[in-house]
Amino acid sequence: MSTCSLSAATASRAEGENGRLNLPIVFILAVNVPIAGLALMRLLFGMPLLFGPVHIAFLEMVIDPVCALVFEAEREEVGVMQRPPRPADEPLFSWPTVVWSLLQGCMVLGIAGSAALFAPGYGLDPDQVRGLAFATLVLGVVALILIDRSNSNTILSALLRPNRALAVVLPIVASLLAVTLFWAPARDLFRFGVLEGLWLAVPPLAGIGVLLALEALKPLWRMVLSAREPAARPAVKAEPA
Repeated sequence: MSTCSLSAATASRAEGENGRLNLPIVFILAVNVPIAGLALMRLLFGMPLLFGPVHIAFLEMVIDPVCALVFEAEREEVGVMQRPPRPADEPLFSWPTVVWSLLQGCMVLGIAGSAALFAPGYGLDPDQVRGLAFATLVLGVVALILIDRSNSNTILSALLRPNRALAVVLPIVASLLAVTLFWAPARDLFRFGVLEGLWLAVPPLAGIGVLLALEALKPLWRMVLSAREPAARPAVKAEPA
């Protein structure tokens, strides 16, 4: 097999259900759950409006580069050519993919929604609640980026695996989030209140909690994917002429 053919076969095998094609699908489905859920919380609980167009634009500035650059820059995982090929009739959105995405999204919705729902009881005004919920959501999305980089590797091995796009995107996201929280003109634009003391620790701790919880659940996800992989078919020997 030529080098070009081998590279093409490897790239094709890497686009399977637990390959690169699946990474942005899982992420996109997951990240829209907390965005939609937080919007619905206003109707369900009579809360003030949390996010406006500027907040959604910020989130899109995170989501779009991640899907277009970060996941595309991921390398093929070890052992990709040992996996059986993806069946031609297999749907793109399989039920394990949807369930895994919903689980991720609901976990981020849970932490961001809890921050928005319970923070007023501790004396935070609506603008402070908005800033707290938004920062928690953004760092929850960062946790999803890290967890969805790989379906088979641990978070530690994924973090140690180089990805130049990720190394550029994450510092930009962190810097922009810090600007919106600490620089008064940007804070006013986003209608955030000043967060002080322990409240500043809530978003990063929440993001770390989501990351560790999903990492603990990832072996179960891998078991489901492995059970769905079709058994490799034995090669058919050519009959002698």
